[in-house]
Amino acid sequence: MSLIGAISLSPRRQRINTYFRFHDDNVRAPDVISFLRHLYRQQQRRMIVVLDRLNVHRSAVRQLKDRSAPWLEVEWLPAYAPDLNPVEAMWSCMKHGDLANFLPNDLYELGDAVVDSLFRQRNDRRIKESYFHTARLDL
Repeated sequence: MSLIGAISLSPRRQRINTYFRFHDDNVRAPDVISFLRHLYRQQQRRMIVVLDRLNVHRSAVRQLKDRSAPWLEVEWLPAYAPDLNPVEAMWSCMKHGDLANFLPNDLYELGDAVVDSLFRQRNDRRIKESYFHTARLDL
């Protein structure tokens, strides 16, 4: 089981939203492309996407640029800098908070617990703001 996740910050910095999608296998470039296109359809505006330098992210961006995606602007995080990535704070909150000491009976139970944690975070503005503070980014 793999996850793709994103955090959006509105241009006027009044709304923070989280997005995620589960995959049965490892995430590949077409999955990232599909995810970014889905976000674009929801947002209906140009997006500045901040990504780490994972190979699938670089490949997805290259393919989107080759297919002409004028709605997409990418800013790359430095290599090996998870502490600067707000999405990493979202995963950390789930792993070390809600799922700490959790022992699921199977992958389905784990998946349900992950979804519950991410939905709980999605509805808590204070937690979403903490993602940016953890990454030392001003809101």
